Amino acid sequence: MGKNQEKIQRMRDALAHREGDRVPVGEFFWTGFLKQYRHKYDDDFDPYRHFDLDYIVVTPNMDPRIRQFEIIEQSGDEIVVKTGFGATIRRKGDAPMPRYEAFSVNRPEEMAEVEFDSPADPRRFQSGGDDQINCVGDALLRNLPPWNERFEPYLDDFAVFGSVCEPFEFLWRIIGSENALYWMVTHEELFNAFVDRVGAFLLDFTKAQIEAAGGRLSGMYVWGDVAYVNGMLFGAPRWRDVFKPHVKALIDLCHQYDLMVIYHGCGDARDILDDMVELKLDGYNPLEAKAGLDAVELKKQYAGKLAFVGNLDVRVLESGDPEKIRREIRYKLQAARGGGWVCQSDHSVSSQVSPESYELAINTLRELGNYPLEL
Repeated sequence: MGKNQEKIQRMRDALAHREGDRVPVGEFFWTGFLKQYRHKYDDDFDPYRHFDLDYIVVTPNMDPRIRQFEIIEQSGDEIVVKTGFGATIRRKGDAPMPRYEAFSVNRPEEMAEVEFDSPADPRRFQSGGDDQINCVGDALLRNLPPWNERFEPYLDDFAVFGSVCEPFEFLWRIIGSENALYWMVTHEELFNAFVDRVGAFLLDFTKAQIEAAGGRLSGMYVWGDVAYVNGMLFGAPRWRDVFKPHVKALIDLCHQYDLMVIYHGCGDARDILDDMVELKLDGYNPLEAKAGLDAVELKKQYAGKLAFVGNLDVRVLESGDPEKIRREIRYKLQAARGGGWVCQSDHSVSSQVSPESYELAINTLRELGNYPLEL
């Protein structure tokens, strides 16, 4: 069995609530952490290879309109760009997040006028360039290589996941979060029609992505932040009425192609975890500890029904305290009994995590995370 097949099987075992050879591990990394590591140790540092992680997520160009960024203004380390979502975004130096300054839609009636390039346009998968999801985060990237060239080098050594947004995660980048939360109530018919248009686009995009990969994907990440630290951004009943059917369609499509599906939803979304079970979701990520989520406690309720991916408290990793880090790994490994847990941070490895702290966490997992667990 090749290295990638071992990791694919390890992920499948965990998400199907089986104990494999060891607890799998995945991760997302902030640019600041990568810069730290490269500055200290290795200019060519690749965290997925260095830490021998089990899976990696590679995202195609999902922008509604496929186009290079328009530079609105630039001065020193500050730049303002307009993207294929029509959003105007300011990035400054090492600021952890970009600032959205304007959106392409400012009136409810304009949602019906939003245009989408074909979700199956080959440029999304076979051409390089700029796109908002990949290029505007805690750093600004430009002229990425094509998606198929970005995931190709990882195929022999990792389980490779594609990715797609669900409608809310996608549409707020077009109309803004405030308008999204307001218009779903004040202009319900227009908003729901827009959700349905976006949902159809994303479903077709997902099918085109799977077909463009030619059977080489092992899974799919579905991005959908619909909660914050204190609960849902809007009521669970509205989520069920408006968004759940589209999430179901995405999960069903991926399962038709035998892909594992992990849903990434920040904040405290416990109100809809039973819905995720109903939709036959494989794994839920990231289970933010800062939002009061605990994978060990949730496992008691969802064992055998919903796997969890994440929940290592990044604040503990940021502390640099070796004993606290070891204790966090030992405790969260309890969620891996019987399978059902993939080790990962409760969002991503931040710029405040030292390379030594993350190395310690991974080494502790490797020491204690072999089945049968002896904790």
